[in-house]
Amino acid sequence: MKLYQVLRNGGKFRTVFDFAGREVAHWFPGHMAKGLKQMRAGMKSVDCVIEIHDARIPFSGRNPVFQETLDVRPHLLILNKMDLADLTNKQRILKTLEKNGVRNVLFTDCLKQRDDNIKKLVPMVMEIIKSNPRFNRDENINYCLMVIGVPNVGKSSLINSLRRTNLKKGRASRVGGEPGITKAVLTKIQVCERPIVHLLDTPGVLPPKIESVETGMKLALCGTILDHLVGEDIIADYLLYSLNRLEKFSYVEKYDLQEPSDDIQNVLKRIAVKLGKTQRVKAITGVGNITITIPNYTAAAYDFIRAFRKGELGRVMLD
Repeated sequence: MKLYQVLRNGGKFRTVFDFAGREVAHWFPGHMAKGLKQMRAGMKSVDCVIEIHDARIPFSGRNPVFQETLDVRPHLLILNKMDLADLTNKQRILKTLEKNGVRNVLFTDCLKQRDDNIKKLVPMVMEIIKSNPRFNRDENINYCLMVIGVPNVGKSSLINSLRRTNLKKGRASRVGGEPGITKAVLTKIQVCERPIVHLLDTPGVLPPKIESVETGMKLALCGTILDHLVGEDIIADYLLYSLNRLEKFSYVEKYDLQEPSDDIQNVLKRIAVKLGKTQRVKAITGVGNITITIPNYTAAAYDFIRAFRKGELGRVMLD
């Protein structure tokens, strides 16, 4: 992006996002409440809780309901999808988490065939377990870990990645690009031979009430809430606002725009035209019916959001 264009547009961008009095969707289906109950019940047989969250939102949307669950057992926070996050201020993130009582943190990219950080996970967990009393599990030579987190942050991908790294075996958990694929607390899945380590996969559980509309938008943008519950148009607009605020202008080149824009309708129109996402509709005029071509704004919004989630618009830190 040419510097003069960025400077020329700098004053045009929104400094706050207008949520227009929107209410945050209460997305807490039956399987989430049931899952939480099962997780609490299974805590007796667990040595360590692994909480997994999206590295692009290290502070936003972590489920406070987990806190009472986490306090019972040793805890490791995995910030996954690090390949999509701007980690320039990684030390700031770690210091803020430490202030909030989270000292054991690991950044991962679970979809990568060989992620060196995944190799560190089992030794790290063993250290954490050894420095805490195991109570009723003291004589058990096998270890059991529980994986928890909000939907679609990569819990199943983590399990598959650990099996690939430690057992040279393939998938045990189904992976999906939308929230809510894992709907029940699964049986134990072995992820390591020496020592013998099993993981309990759990369904993604969102807080019954999301703390703010802003947090809800960040969760939606990262794909942890189903798009249609929030609306693709509003998610796309919040994405545009966020990219401009962070001065991430790669969308201009990707979609052949002349310059950065703060007008979502204009951006979606350009995306629709570039991708051929248009519709032909009949219009009634004074001289008879004519067929006109209009942009498919929903399809354009979907492509814009998908491009962000795949990392095609650059690495971003939303918190």
